[in-house]
Amino acid sequence: MVGFETLLALLPKVRVVHHIPGRIRLKLVDLELPSSPRLPARGVLHKASEIAARAPGVRSLRLNPMARSCAVEYDPRIIPEQAWADLLAGQRSPAARILEGILLDSYREIVDAQL
Repeated sequence: MVGFETLLALLPKVRVVHHIPGRIRLKLVDLELPSSPRLPARGVLHKASEIAARAPGVRSLRLNPMARSCAVEYDPRIIPEQAWADLLAGQRSPAARILEGILLDSYREIVDAQL
C-alpha cells in the first residue's frame, strides 16, 4: 500500500494549468529534469487518482496519463477554490488544511476497505 506521505510528496511536482471555480486541470511535472519529465511509479499515480476521485466534494476526475494531466470537477462549497493552489504550494492555509483533510479521510477509507 502506498503511504499517504508518498502521495503528498507528489504535490511539488503538480502545477495548476487552468482553474475556474468548480473545475481545475492539473499537470504533473518533474522539477529535477524539466526538459525530460519522469512519471512517478504507476501505483502511486493510480492510488493518488483513486483517493482524489473518492474524496467528498469531487464530482468527477479524468486522468490523462499520456499528457500527465488530470481534470477535476469539484464542489467549491466543500473544497475551497484557494485550497488547490495553497496545498500544491505547500502553504498551510485553512483552505489547504481542508483539502488535505478530505484527501486523508478518503485515503483512510480506501485503506480500511482493503483490510
